[in-house]
Amino acid sequence: MKKRFAIALVTTMLAVPLLALTLRADPAEPQESPPNFGGAKDVAFAKKLWTAMDGYQDWKLTSEVYKGTSPHGKWLRLFSTWVTVDGKHYPIIIKDNYGGRGVTKEAVDENPDQWLAAVTIMLQREQGYDDDNDNWYWVKYDKAGQVLKNPKDMLLAGRVAKGMPRGCIACHGQADGGDYLFLND
Repeated sequence: MKKRFAIALVTTMLAVPLLALTLRADPAEPQESPPNFGGAKDVAFAKKLWTAMDGYQDWKLTSEVYKGTSPHGKWLRLFSTWVTVDGKHYPIIIKDNYGGRGVTKEAVDENPDQWLAAVTIMLQREQGYDDDNDNWYWVKYDKAGQVLKNPKDMLLAGRVAKGMPRGCIACHGQADGGDYLFLND
């Protein structure tokens, strides 16, 4: 009798904490975090950012047109400075992505607007935005400033493809120096 009581007591002592851990999860709370990009706040920031970038093609820190790689475009040009959004100053790198049938460096130099396929942004946000990835914010616009979508119909603004094997963060995370920037490698 004492042996059965001891077994029942040990089983109960093990089962209660396990049951408590199982019941701890609140079914009303999401079990998975929402996507790291394309949310309302990131898209709203992208709209304000596009306005803050007005005239970026005339910035002093501008590269020459250079050979690009996928997924950006056949030819690229970088622009960099600081922008102000909602009263905060942020360092920004803009990449004009040029492409199209027959595009050449010379054609882009002559008429960049004709060949502009997309505008991609890296902007370093404030501490706490995404400390895992040096607080980089990413966005991809069409040439009119509309935030583009990926093939899964997700808006490309925010922590684009965080935790995924491919995408902005995965690719730029491979940059030498751990700064997410290839331009200084």
